[in-house]
Amino acid sequence: MVSTSPGYGITIRVEGPPSAQPVAEVTTAITNAGAAITALDVVESFIDRIVIDVTCNAINESHAEEIAAAIEKHKDLTVRKVSDRTFLIHLGGKIQIESKVPLKTRDDLSRAYTPGVARISQAIAANKADARRLTIKRNTVAVVTDGSAVLGLGNIGPEAALPVMEGKAVLFKRFADVDAWPICLDTQDVDEIVRTVQILAPVYGGINLEDISAPRCFEVERRLRELLDIPVFHDDQHGTAVVVLAALNNALKLVKKNIADCKIVMSGVGAAGTAVARLLVVSGAKNIIGFDKDGLVKEHKDGDDLVRTWFVDNCSPGSFSGDIHEAIKGADIFIGVSAPNILSESDVKSMAKDSIVFALANPDPEIDPSIARKYAAVVATGRSDQPNQINNVLAFPGIFRGLLDARITKINDKMLIAAAQAIASCVTSEQLNANFIVPSVFDQSVVTKVADAIKSIGKSNA
Repeated sequence: MVSTSPGYGITIRVEGPPSAQPVAEVTTAITNAGAAITALDVVESFIDRIVIDVTCNAINESHAEEIAAAIEKHKDLTVRKVSDRTFLIHLGGKIQIESKVPLKTRDDLSRAYTPGVARISQAIAANKADARRLTIKRNTVAVVTDGSAVLGLGNIGPEAALPVMEGKAVLFKRFADVDAWPICLDTQDVDEIVRTVQILAPVYGGINLEDISAPRCFEVERRLRELLDIPVFHDDQHGTAVVVLAALNNALKLVKKNIADCKIVMSGVGAAGTAVARLLVVSGAKNIIGFDKDGLVKEHKDGDDLVRTWFVDNCSPGSFSGDIHEAIKGADIFIGVSAPNILSESDVKSMAKDSIVFALANPDPEIDPSIARKYAAVVATGRSDQPNQINNVLAFPGIFRGLLDARITKINDKMLIAAAQAIASCVTSEQLNANFIVPSVFDQSVVTKVADAIKSIGKSNA
């Protein structure tokens, strides 16, 4: 299942005499090493030497080192430099601030700054609501993290979280023209996080919480929603849930099943898993059996947070008391947001006819998708190198575009379900098949449809 990835793309500069046929030798060496060549350029060509740049995708960092070593085994070839293409695009960060107004004359300066800007400040002082109209607040989102649950890397801190939050800001701008800025907090105290965001909030039109570990993330979101007059959205929860529901709606169309009649088994009852379960229940699901690292989630435990309590109260497995391998027998749907290799081939084989498997652990899913596809009618993962990638970028840009445009202050389940339906609708009946249940992240209609759906619900609630 392991494959090369652009995330481990490298460019190797190699020098050798023409007599050594460096292009052919390098190409052969890289191919034999199991890498995928994406570009080859002759940089310099002389009578006595040729310099070439070969770009290829590796499996991981050690594989990249193996590729360079394979080339160096050729006595006539010299590896002059190996550049990690991922590191290169991160040099100096991925975002910057640019002025929207020209400053070419004294008149320009007088209007953009003093004395003219004082009039704008006075107007806002008289009516704070004008800040949305006259400042960046109307189109700006804070991407807030404490670095405690970054990707699959865990608690790596605010500095290490910054490249991820920068990336989030890039996605906001690219897909929805929303100006987003990373706020990486050097604290993991809930009270401090809430208070810090609260005092920063006047600058922003919305708050996107990101990579804050459970169960603290639930309390942070709940308290900020109570305190602020701008929307607060925890993407790890709700973005994932929206895209899962969108994909599941289309998958169920393919297998001609109703969610109310389906037995659903979930692996992972944390932030994402609970949010997914909540939208499934609101959408009509009646039979959800959930598992976490401690096994079956069935009973209340001392110290349960409100979110886990909700799961126990609304997703009771009834009399069932076995493990996940027993639960999966006869199941119509499996949704994993947990860890690699949770299911075996026999587990998927034991599921109901025309089963659906969403193995979303990243980078290594709960089961090898190629094995799951032997038995399941529809398989989805969180990986970009597999069909049916469940990617949050299908949701959050359009959701915030709609929230900002409609000046919506609170997010509710109706909006999230409408967003999921909008995403699902971007796959037409002619396009819908087992390998295409969600649209491409580059489908320009997705953001527009999601934003319109959010605005429609916002107007109906006004």
